[in-house]
Amino acid sequence: MLVSKMKRLLVLLCCATASFQLWGGPAVTAVEDLRVNGLVEPLGVEGKPVFSWMITSTVINTLQRSWEITITEAGRKVFTYRGNGAESTGVTVPYPFAPGVRYGWTVKVTDNHRLSSKPVSSSFVMGLGENWKARWIGVSGRTPEDRPSPVWFRRQFTPSRGVKSAYACISAHGIFEAQIGGVKVGDDYLAPGWTSYLNRLQYRMYDVTDLLKSGRQDEIRVTVAPGWWGSGMNWQKPHKRYRYGDDIALLLQLEITYTDGSRETLCTGHDWETSKTGPVTFATIYDGQDFDYTQPFDWQPSQVLGGGTETLVPSIAEGVKPLAVLKPLSLLVSPKGEYILDFGQNIVGWERVRLSGPAGKEVIISHAEVLDKEGNFYTSNLRKARAQTHIFLDGKSRVYEPSLTFYGFRYLRVEGLDTAPDLRDFEAVAISSAFEETGSFACSNPLINQLQSNICWGFRDNFVDIPTDCPQRDERLGWTGDAQVFFRTASWNGDVANFFRKWLADLAAEQKPGGGVPRTIPDVYPQTTSHDFAAGWADSAVLIPWRHYQAFGDLSILAAQYPSMKAWVDACLANAPGYLLNHVNQPFGDWLFYSKKDDRKGVSAVTSRSLIAQCFFAASLDIVAKTAALLGRDYESRQYADACKLAKEAFMNEYVTPAGLVSSDTQTAYVLALHFDLLPENLREQAARRLADNVARYDDHITTGFLGTPYICEELSRYGHSDVAWRLLLQETCPSWLYPVKMGATTIWERWDSMGPDGSIPENGMNSFNHYSYGAIGDWLYRWAGGVREIDPGYRTFVVDPHPGGGLTWLETSHKTPYGMIRVKWTADGEQLKSIDVEVPVGCIAVITCPDGAFRRVGSGHYHF
Repeated sequence: MLVSKMKRLLVLLCCATASFQLWGGPAVTAVEDLRVNGLVEPLGVEGKPVFSWMITSTVINTLQRSWEITITEAGRKVFTYRGNGAESTGVTVPYPFAPGVRYGWTVKVTDNHRLSSKPVSSSFVMGLGENWKARWIGVSGRTPEDRPSPVWFRRQFTPSRGVKSAYACISAHGIFEAQIGGVKVGDDYLAPGWTSYLNRLQYRMYDVTDLLKSGRQDEIRVTVAPGWWGSGMNWQKPHKRYRYGDDIALLLQLEITYTDGSRETLCTGHDWETSKTGPVTFATIYDGQDFDYTQPFDWQPSQVLGGGTETLVPSIAEGVKPLAVLKPLSLLVSPKGEYILDFGQNIVGWERVRLSGPAGKEVIISHAEVLDKEGNFYTSNLRKARAQTHIFLDGKSRVYEPSLTFYGFRYLRVEGLDTAPDLRDFEAVAISSAFEETGSFACSNPLINQLQSNICWGFRDNFVDIPTDCPQRDERLGWTGDAQVFFRTASWNGDVANFFRKWLADLAAEQKPGGGVPRTIPDVYPQTTSHDFAAGWADSAVLIPWRHYQAFGDLSILAAQYPSMKAWVDACLANAPGYLLNHVNQPFGDWLFYSKKDDRKGVSAVTSRSLIAQCFFAASLDIVAKTAALLGRDYESRQYADACKLAKEAFMNEYVTPAGLVSSDTQTAYVLALHFDLLPENLREQAARRLADNVARYDDHITTGFLGTPYICEELSRYGHSDVAWRLLLQETCPSWLYPVKMGATTIWERWDSMGPDGSIPENGMNSFNHYSYGAIGDWLYRWAGGVREIDPGYRTFVVDPHPGGGLTWLETSHKTPYGMIRVKWTADGEQLKSIDVEVPVGCIAVITCPDGAFRRVGSGHYHF
């Protein structure tokens, strides 16, 4: 049985391995990918820097035995720190790092074969800490009725001597773009990002040394648009703008060190100028951006505002940057006679367009994800979001790039030109948070490959500083449940460690005093409490930190989030008499499950919301118990473990018959009961058979919603029904993963039936064509079809146990772990594995299921079986 097979794999992990064998070339051990706080050469580090590196070796079964870190300042060695052991992540150095200083660091290692690496160097810059001297300047007194236009700030200055280094630290009430001497500062956009602004406002640090020249008069100019601060981020009219504050404001501090050793600090204050007018006349997140270069600047002395720097925190995650630039594939003329550009891919970002024409002429560019059944431009699903760029020409040829907002689109409609648009004048700039791509997947089935492409595009499109539900309509919010169901797929495909560390800090900051968790983070409805106990949504406070730890192996995320995790389960316990959580409002349930209108046959897959709540309640208790144990909180661990046991007993008494039928008898009911181990072992295989039978009753169609979808194929495979999982995956009619692919989708849809087979689009008020939740099937593709599953956190030990099927003849997948790259490629004949190639990173152990059925435990290296 498969479960027994997995137990045998675990036994193998306990066996010892030692070998010295070259797999290619001379014996060499090397160090690479040096990082501080998970970033390459970061600026603005505060607190204790955390060091990590990766090791490569041409010798199999290599382990680090010792390491040495040397810290330098201005090229001078100031500290050396040595350690023994295999750990190459999460290393701290007991040195008093000073604010605002650039430090170099060098690491070299020695391995278990007595090979030493050459030293490799990198650097980082400490943040300002408490050394802020700048003052907030800006425009206050804005109301929701005021036109949401940007504000411009400037100051002239002349460096008097040669510049050795210069760092600009910038924050804003709004989103900013800065220039020095007309050159953009940094390569990120939408800074400083969206956080729980009243609790945590980020600043970003930039190295601007190369932008300053001795004796040359320069101008710092900063544009601050309303952004998330002032746009009114909710999906109900009226959009309440400026709910964080009635101002648009800037905080900037420029620290200059001259070649003679002297220093100068330039700060925002009374000696700056402000203009309320300029070439951008409108900019919000939902509605877009307007240009009019005939509008002059009106520079006036800046107003110094109140407010301090107590809530300022450094940006710990990667900024939002261009991901790709796309050219239009074709120019279409719709049945209505409109000019439409097709870029061939649903993206998030903006257009870059060159236009010229008579002054005062207006050109309107609209954005859409799809065309309707007749081939016309379709924007009904944007709801109240205008999502347009309005350009008032000034008689000159200009390039317009609306980077103070973002759109979700594949198609552009261009109105106002006297002739047809020239495709050469248009580009689409796709943006995303700029974390590293860490996963890949390909196989012999082109439809599955397109599904993987859709998963990855939807992932990058919706990870724009926060994990949004959708990027196009009047929503674009950090829905907790959506992030939770997709986390494992996200953490395979991208290094989202810092991205989610930032977001989870906001979750903890926004958590209600009683422990409830808002439905969106940041919380756009802080006065609303009716959604604070939403099962699967609020449980993100527990599930995401735990999965983060499993994916990246960093215990500090659990230490940081434990108070939030504990507060959530304590809130549940306080509302669960008899350990049954069925007395609180459950607004979502298995969101967007398969259902039929006028369902007289009763085929809609309705799962009890109370049952779902009990599943997640028990799961969260179990995780908090394990977390407490890892953190050395043994008494609390025992408390929560006992509570979890009682919650599981309550589940059995309330929702499971003696014969093993789970209440609701839906795919989701069995999936959650199995995934969270709520059933006794003697009922689990029976439940898995009931699940497989349910899939058969729906003719191999999926019926789960957001909460059941991530785990259905996993539980089928875990209990020996991978053939059913493959049939679900390969189903091409609705509802299924491949139905949208067959319909030409380039991202994941919000609904199984977002579009009918004839191209018709239901007018249901909520229909995104770029919504990553159902893309959680990616996790099964990598972990079960590909076979790579972590045993120890961070993949320090892992299994490679593929489940071939679906007619695939080959599959390959890779994942960059904190220790290095795992690569797997297999070939198969039907469900029989023919060959497998595996690459294991230095410091890791893998147990591989081989084509002959044997298990082989190996250390680092390349292997073929």
